[in-house]
Amino acid sequence: MSGLNEYGALARVMLCRPGEVFGSTAGIEREWRALNYTAPPDRGRAIEQYAAFESLVGASGAHIDYLSPAPGLTLDAVYVRDASLVTPRGVVLCRMGKAARQQEPVAQGHVLTTLGLPVVGAIHAPGQIEGGDVAWFNDRTVVVGRGYRTNDEGICQFRDILGPSVDMLVVPLPHYRGPSDVFHLMSMLSPVDRDIAVVYSPLMPVPFREWLVGRGIGLVEVPDEEFDSMGANVLAVAPRRCVMVEGNPVTRARLEAAGCEVATYDGSEISLKGGGGPTCLTRPLVRETASAPTAA
Repeated sequence: MSGLNEYGALARVMLCRPGEVFGSTAGIEREWRALNYTAPPDRGRAIEQYAAFESLVGASGAHIDYLSPAPGLTLDAVYVRDASLVTPRGVVLCRMGKAARQQEPVAQGHVLTTLGLPVVGAIHAPGQIEGGDVAWFNDRTVVVGRGYRTNDEGICQFRDILGPSVDMLVVPLPHYRGPSDVFHLMSMLSPVDRDIAVVYSPLMPVPFREWLVGRGIGLVEVPDEEFDSMGANVLAVAPRRCVMVEGNPVTRARLEAAGCEVATYDGSEISLKGGGGPTCLTRPLVRETASAPTAA
C-alpha cells in the first residue's frame, strides 16, 4: 500500500460515526465508566461534533469508508486507528491492549475484506499492539511505542510481518498515569510533514527526541497547559494541512508560524471525554507519497 507516512495527502480513510456505536443514552451510561471515560458523552452533541469533524476530513478529498455496527463494539470503536495497522503489503489487524476493545479488529477486518482491501496478517495472543502506538515516517521507517497497550510480543510479531525491508525504531513509553490510562506514542507525537512534527517533549524519551532532531525534523512544542486538551494529537490531511481539537491556541499559533494551515473542531464529546484526538478518530488507509520538504 502506498504512502506509508503520517502526513501525505489522505487518499482513503476509515471512519466510524458515533451514531453507529454509541447506542442509547442508557447504553452510554452502562459503558463509560468501565471504558475509563472522564464523563458520559452526550450522544446528540457527539453526532453533531463528529459531523463537523467528518466534513474537515472530507474536505481533503479523501475517499471515506465506514466501520459498520457489529457485535461487541463499544464507545471506543469511534477511535478506529487503534484496531489496525497499514503496511507495505496491506492491513494487519491488531490485538488490543484494552480488553474491552477486542472485537474491534474483527469488525474492521470484515469491513476491509468486504471492500476488497488486503488483510495480510493479525497479531495473536500473548502479543498486543494498538495503532496509536505506530507511526510511519516513510515507506521504510516505522516507529513503535512500547507501553501498556503494546507489548514486546506484539512488536516482535509486527516486525516479523514487516520483514527486513522496513527499519523499526522501538520507543519506550512512560508510565505516566498508569496502565488504566490511554497513552500512546501518538499522544506525544504527530508528524505533520516530512520535516515537522508536533511533540510534547516532557514525556518524550531523550534518545527518541534526538532521533527526530537528527533526521532534520523541526519540533512544534506543545505547552504543558495544552497537553490534556490534546494539543499534541494533530491529524495531517496533507503536508502542513492540519486538523486539531479546539482549545489549543498556543500550539495552533506555533503550527501556523511553521507554515501550517490549521482547522479545528469541538471535541468535547468525541475526543476529550474518551481520550482520542483526530488521529485516533481516523484510520488512514492510503496516503499519497509525500514530496520534498515544504519551506516554512
